[in-house]
Amino acid sequence: MKDLIRKVWRFCTTPEMISYLVFGVLTTVVNVGMFSLCHDVWQWGWELSNLLAWVLAVVFSFLTNKLFVFRSKSFAPRVFLFELVSFVGARLLSLGVDMAGMWLLIDVLFFSSILSKVIVNVLVVIINYVLSKLLIFRKKKNA
Repeated sequence: MKDLIRKVWRFCTTPEMISYLVFGVLTTVVNVGMFSLCHDVWQWGWELSNLLAWVLAVVFSFLTNKLFVFRSKSFAPRVFLFELVSFVGARLLSLGVDMAGMWLLIDVLFFSSILSKVIVNVLVVIINYVLSKLLIFRKKKNA
């Protein structure tokens, strides 16, 4: 058990993970903040508010993940396009989780919209890390 705790601690304190957590929190702030502005201030429906918040969060997240978290510095068209399309594709998967979770929490279980957004974002951040680390910004063996 002690070894497991050490391994988890080492993983959680790597520069990449700390960076991912910092930018993940900032992405969540963008996402929740835009959602709250659209839904609570402008009185838009949660669906449209969530979609707009997702778009802005994805743009912010792509740039910060590419440059600061996974340190993918290439802007060669082939590399950049692969990363962008892969990133947005993976985020479309997490958008499905996001929308389904919001529907479940708001429309079925009657949670508050902002609490629902925060709860769903925790799950989405985990999914996004795994997809980004394993599929999108993975290190090439000979690169």
